[in-house]
Amino acid sequence: MKPTLFVLAAGMGSRYGGLKQLDGLGPNGETIMDYSIYDAVRAGFGKVVFVIREWFEQDFRDKILKKYENLIPVELVFQELDKLPEGFQLNKERVKPWGTNHAVLMGKEVIKEPFLVINADDFYGRESYLIATEYLQSLENEKNHYFMVGYRMGNTLSESGSVARGVCATDANGFLTSVVERTYIIRDEDRKIKYKDENENLIVLDENAPVSMNMWGFTPEYFDYSNALFVDFLNRNQDNPKAEFFIPWAINSLIEKGRIRVKVLDTPSKWFGVTYAEDRASVVEKINQLVAQGEYPERLFS
Repeated sequence: MKPTLFVLAAGMGSRYGGLKQLDGLGPNGETIMDYSIYDAVRAGFGKVVFVIREWFEQDFRDKILKKYENLIPVELVFQELDKLPEGFQLNKERVKPWGTNHAVLMGKEVIKEPFLVINADDFYGRESYLIATEYLQSLENEKNHYFMVGYRMGNTLSESGSVARGVCATDANGFLTSVVERTYIIRDEDRKIKYKDENENLIVLDENAPVSMNMWGFTPEYFDYSNALFVDFLNRNQDNPKAEFFIPWAINSLIEKGRIRVKVLDTPSKWFGVTYAEDRASVVEKINQLVAQGEYPERLFS
């Protein structure tokens, strides 16, 4: 059975022109998401599921899904604030989305095979999809064994300012022991990578330290774990309108309880994205370079 690509795209609005997820950065207006779909198809994925918001479904179908209709089967699922477990009601003060692991939960009814989670607006690189596909296929008959494609810290920085990254710790066998979100990471004037700790001290980080770019591989029982963890999260955070149910929080919780193993897969791919408006020109240049090198055709979808 071919794995599924699960694209987290619920952050998009209806006016596509100015939103980074759908900004045309390729030679013929291709978005970063287009390159992700293209890479996934040639790596052997069998289906793409997008999680979006219901209020822009028609625009998404008209402007996005039509590009892929002859390429790979696609499905939509919806993330809404009121999609809560039985017994919970939406806090009226809540306007912020519930977070990435809530978005993942929305795929439970349509994903029955191993799947890979990605962000819609991150460029992950061809090698990462090949690495992910091979590992996903090995998990078809397994449970409680997941993975994360771990990017090398130095391959994920922005030239325009600081970034936030999930810095990973692993054991001797390359399995994840924790993910710690560092909200300020930057390369200083001496070319050293540093992050701010809880006391605002700048700590040097290794160039090749593995970091999470939200590229996770799961098997379907992860939905059941996530649902139980979401209930626990709501019991503790229902009155906090800004609390978010993130994938790393869920993963850390399951690792601490000894429920799962998560392999960290190294990738040589260089991540890029438009963290800042100033990044756009650099991203356009990088895509053009990949096209010139023959990594991608000039027109992705004819």
